[in-house]
Amino acid sequence: MEFRPCIDIHNGKVKQIVGGSLRDGGNAARENFVSGQDAAFFAALYRREGLKGGHVILLNPPGSEFYEASREQALGALGEYPGGLQIGGGITPENASLFLESGASHVIVTSYVFREGKIRYDRLERMSRAVGRKRLVLDLSCRKTKRGYMVVTDRWQHITGEQVTAGLLDQLSQYCDEFLVHAVDVEGQSRGIETELARLLGQWDGLPVTYAGGVHSYEDLLLLKELGGGRLNVTAGSALDLFGGPLEWEKVLAVCRSGENTDLEL
Repeated sequence: MEFRPCIDIHNGKVKQIVGGSLRDGGNAARENFVSGQDAAFFAALYRREGLKGGHVILLNPPGSEFYEASREQALGALGEYPGGLQIGGGITPENASLFLESGASHVIVTSYVFREGKIRYDRLERMSRAVGRKRLVLDLSCRKTKRGYMVVTDRWQHITGEQVTAGLLDQLSQYCDEFLVHAVDVEGQSRGIETELARLLGQWDGLPVTYAGGVHSYEDLLLLKELGGGRLNVTAGSALDLFGGPLEWEKVLAVCRSGENTDLEL
């Protein structure tokens, strides 16, 4: 299980927020942590640790008064760690090349592809052609409903009619290189992982998948390794001491890299 680090940028600052609290109106969000360091600082840390596949997320939409400040932060991170980070948030075929040329290994896309509650395959094909399948990550972040885990879009504000299933993963695999899946109901709350979703993702034997949401203990990491059969990758933000949380950064890396808990005080 690989640890995939994160750099979430909102209103021009590196932050950790409660996942379901983001609102475009007023650029509002419930904040768990606001860093005094810029995005390039964290990119340099991840580079020194040799961690690849981390994601930089722009939480302000294009058109926001803070978008340019957030984008400059993101470009600074990409320049600090060329080829080591993925980027998402408002990505389109028109602007993707800017981020790839600035150092992103992949672009991460949700809202461009999902429109009016469904997958727009014409848009998906256009995006895949624009950047190349091997440089595209599809974000299938989701909320649990009576129908199952449904994909959410537009910074997790709108629920679509698309359910996260093995069949959907199979179907979308021909267009992308990886999947990123946030369990939005527990994202940023450090209260435990969505075991049902992790099990579903872990049972699918296909492209790399990164799970995000709710990690709050070293035991959560070991449980993810078990549920994911070693195939799931993981990211965590608010729980890390880097972002004001209780989990020691070095121990988190040790658990993910070795899977052994003999040297850890869990």
